[in-house]
Amino acid sequence: MIKTILPALVLGLTAIASAALPAAPVHAEDQKPEQVHIRGSIVSYSGSALKVKTREGETVDVTLADGWKLASVANAAVTDIKPGDFVGIASLPSAGGGDGDGALEVLIFPPAMKGAGEGSYGWDLKPDSSMTNATVADAVKGVDGRTVTVSYHGKEKKIAIPDGTPVVTIAPATNDDLIPGAVVFIPAEKAASGPLAHQVLVGKNGVVPPM
Repeated sequence: MIKTILPALVLGLTAIASAALPAAPVHAEDQKPEQVHIRGSIVSYSGSALKVKTREGETVDVTLADGWKLASVANAAVTDIKPGDFVGIASLPSAGGGDGDGALEVLIFPPAMKGAGEGSYGWDLKPDSSMTNATVADAVKGVDGRTVTVSYHGKEKKIAIPDGTPVVTIAPATNDDLIPGAVVFIPAEKAASGPLAHQVLVGKNGVVPPM
C-alpha cells in the first residue's frame, strides 16, 4: 500500500498547504487500508463529496475524510534542483537497459517535507514506472540531457530528465480551486462506500499534478 505523510507547509503569510506523499509499500500484516491513486478531472464538489472523472473514463465518487488536506502544484525548472534537495521522481527504465532511468515527472519537495516517503518503489503513472523519493547528490547538465543522481537508504540511482519533463513544487490551494474540469491527483483508501481521501492535490493556473 501507499503510506501518506502530511507535514504542514506554510506558504506566504496566511496560506497553508499540505500534500499527499507516497511512501514505500508496507507488509500486509500491518493491516492498513488498501490504497488507490485517482487521476482525473473534477465533475463536481460539495462539502465532503468530490466526483471525479478518471483518466480511464470512469466517474468516481470520492468521500473526503474529516480534516482532509488540500494543496496544488506550481511550475519549477530543472535548474531549481540543487544538491541536498529532496525530490520525488517518477521514472521509467531506460530503453535498451542503459544505465539509469528516464524521468516522467519531478516534484521538488519544500524543505519541511524532506525525508517523506523516502525510497524507490513501483508506481502506477505508466506501466513499469517507479517512484523515487530521495535526496539529490548531484545535478549534472550533459550533452545528451540532464542527469540527476539521488540517494536513499544508502543507495544511489541515476535518473535522466529529458527536455519537456514536468518539474513542479508544492503550492497552496483553497476549496475554491475545486472547480469542474480542474485536474486532481488523489491518493485514497479503498472503502466499502467508495474511495476515502485524506488529501487532494489539485491543478491550478494551468499547472496540473503530473504524478
